[in-house]
Amino acid sequence: MADKNYFSATGNAMVADAIRQCEPDVMAAYPITPQTTIVEAYAKFVADGRVHTEYVPVESEHSALSACIGASAAGARVATATSSQGLAYMYEELHIASGMRLPIVMANANRAISAPINIHGDHSDIMGMRDSGWVMLFAENAQEAYDNTVLAFKVAEDPNVLLPVCTALDGFVTTHAMDVCCKEEDEVVKKFVGDYHPEFPLLDTDNPTGQGMFGTLGNYYMKTKLIERRANEAALEAFEKHGAEWAEITGRPVKAVDTFEAEDADYIVVVLGSCAGNVRHKVKELRAQGKKVGLVRPRIFRPFPAEQVLEACKGAKAVAVLDRSDSIGAAHGPLALEVRSVFQEAGLAIPVNDYIVGLGGADVTLEHVQQVFDQLEQRVAGTYDGSLSYLGIEE
Repeated sequence: MADKNYFSATGNAMVADAIRQCEPDVMAAYPITPQTTIVEAYAKFVADGRVHTEYVPVESEHSALSACIGASAAGARVATATSSQGLAYMYEELHIASGMRLPIVMANANRAISAPINIHGDHSDIMGMRDSGWVMLFAENAQEAYDNTVLAFKVAEDPNVLLPVCTALDGFVTTHAMDVCCKEEDEVVKKFVGDYHPEFPLLDTDNPTGQGMFGTLGNYYMKTKLIERRANEAALEAFEKHGAEWAEITGRPVKAVDTFEAEDADYIVVVLGSCAGNVRHKVKELRAQGKKVGLVRPRIFRPFPAEQVLEACKGAKAVAVLDRSDSIGAAHGPLALEVRSVFQEAGLAIPVNDYIVGLGGADVTLEHVQQVFDQLEQRVAGTYDGSLSYLGIEE
């Protein structure tokens, strides 16, 4: 393996460079904080002639994904990026992209959804698309944002998948903060991703077909959704397969679920994205004190890696789940619902403490993580009930 060159970069810069190296035929996008610098950087790549992408500066996010759908249907490799209200504005098109089996890659800078107006990072926007059929990847840091973006093209275009993939990174904490990163050579990425030759270009003038047709009968519509479900489920194997290939090239491990000190842990925190950094730091501190604590972080959220989460958590006395979005009206947050479902399906009576954290960019501090681990011990001792709580505020 060649020596690596490390440098400082933001998550957005790394995502833009990863897309450049994969060189989509078309990018259609609209700027929105904190995603804007991804498409700004990419537009400059196009203007400077570093890529031959057809860049389409549309008038809205709805139009951006609509243009991507048309280009992908015509057989192009396609990318876009968005955030928050922009992702919400795409909602109608999200389902069309997945229902038509279009391997579009989209970066989402995770950001709070209004109201009240907030431009800072949480998962309220990205969790709104979790039932749309898209494959969803979460990055902890800028390096993973880069790696996930490269992998997104391989997974989306995998013949067993052929679905759109969203690669998500947390607003400002990951998108704009400088991090120590490593980028592979352009030729290495191009060889890994390969050229895109769709087996079934949807808009082929020589062999015309109808696409997105009217599903006249419920059974026909249900069959298409069953096929879509199976394709989404296949994305987990594709992510692990291509992730192993990428890890062999880069030396950076890629797993569906990242774990830290979880093998023998009595108390485990499960979390997505950048919050894992502070949890990992606190785990190191507590391990030095003799506490058997650990971290479990899914890197892919859709399809949900149930078996891997179960394997990582099955020996714990109690588990805490930190959600950076709420599923208002449900008993638990989105990630907690998944984790609880995994335990229930396996017949495990592991107590789960639920926390809503970091909404609107609120800090998730080391003191908060300490409180979570303390309350896990209290749960086992019977002095804490584990009901859902908003961590870090006084009600």
